[in-house]
Amino acid sequence: MNKNNTDLHFKKISVVGAGAWGTALAEVISRKGNKVNLWAREDNVVKSINTFNENKLYLPDIKLSKLIVAQSEINNVLNCDLLLMVTPSQFMRDILEDIKNNLNEKVPVVLCSKGIETKTLSLMSDITEDIIPSNPLAILSGPSFAIDVVNNKPTAVTLACKDSSISKSIAKSISLPTFRPYLSDDIIGAQIGGATKNVIAIAAGVVEGQNLGDSARAATIARGFSEINRLAIALGGQEDTLSGLSGMGDLLLTCNSITSRNFSLGIRLGQGISAEKATSELSSIAEGMYSAKAISKLSKKLSIEMPITNAVNDLIENKRSLEEIIDDLLSRPIRREK
Repeated sequence: MNKNNTDLHFKKISVVGAGAWGTALAEVISRKGNKVNLWAREDNVVKSINTFNENKLYLPDIKLSKLIVAQSEINNVLNCDLLLMVTPSQFMRDILEDIKNNLNEKVPVVLCSKGIETKTLSLMSDITEDIIPSNPLAILSGPSFAIDVVNNKPTAVTLACKDSSISKSIAKSISLPTFRPYLSDDIIGAQIGGATKNVIAIAAGVVEGQNLGDSARAATIARGFSEINRLAIALGGQEDTLSGLSGMGDLLLTCNSITSRNFSLGIRLGQGISAEKATSELSSIAEGMYSAKAISKLSKKLSIEMPITNAVNDLIENKRSLEEIIDDLLSRPIRREK
């Protein structure tokens, strides 16, 4: 690839992961007029997409483009010039290990999953750079519900990449009038915003489930945003990234809509439903459950104060009762806001 050619459009684009978000991104790409290979782990998803042009499991009642071809064999999607990784964060390492020997090292990889690996506390970029270090890397994150994207509702996201030429080419290859990427070079900030907001969304859902009021939810979002900022800056992220789409934008969306799996999970937890039962009622993974554990550990390792994140993790792991957690948060010492 000629890095000086910012007019390059990627034509052979593949997506790994056929959940709601992966399917929505495949639909976006198909609207550029290009065939899209979409890998799905589930055979019934492959059959549903290829037979009915519909992902009945993750996006029911949404008609998809005939240019989307679902694949059950992951190697069938690797003959591409741009690869979007949209697998749950806790499976990212295993899937990258599976594809590393068959993926051309010149193919840019766009990470679209929001989370931190619990066993290593690694960002998705750290894992990717460790396994496929030669492939150019980008992060796609921001306020974007899959259902809005497939229904052509206006959506704006952050596309972070250290190479501005590659990021411009990716943006031109996936953008639509209703799907607008804004460019950044801050891959750390873009990831921390996306991962940590899921945890704060659970907390906001708990407030809703407890009927504590809109004022309490607003306070939770604002103080949660402070936690996100502290962690991102400690890891080398840029503060202005967090005030943009992949930070504040994503946080506001996820903390204010029942469409959010993490917010919905928080509501159930706030109603006194156990984490096990609450998650069993979700159709797909609420990444915040796993991110809470990883970020809580990471905050303690870095000596960063993140009381809301720690409270969410304690609630999910049943370390303290909901009543104890709320009492502890409300009785914290009065201090200067920062």
